[in-house]
Amino acid sequence: QVQLVESGGGWVQAGGSLRLSCAASGTIFKINAMGWYRQAPGKRREMVAGITSSGGITNYADSVKGRFTISRDNSKNTVYLQMNSLKPEDTATYYCNTPQEFYPWGQGTQVTVSS
Repeated sequence: QVQLVESGGGWVQAGGSLRLSCAASGTIFKINAMGWYRQAPGKRREMVAGITSSGGITNYADSVKGRFTISRDNSKNTVYLQMNSLKPEDTATYYCNTPQEFYPWGQGTQVTVSS
């Protein structure tokens, strides 16, 4: 059973940066595309970035395009999300999972951006 553990969240002022990490147990991690999701209070969870199994192709929601960068290190079973130029509307709990939401959800990591 794959377990996902997100970390790296915190409090930051608008315009600041954070780097999130998602560590996955299990050797099958490297064959899956992965994505970063976020859920703000009272809103549905949305996928904000995705990356193919090799890391060669990435895609982003329009709301984060040009500010967020997803990457992965398959040797470490880890996927990252570099977040720059953060805005208050980026405040949410961030999660990782496959694009099909195949694995059990982790606990997420909270990101709070103050204006």
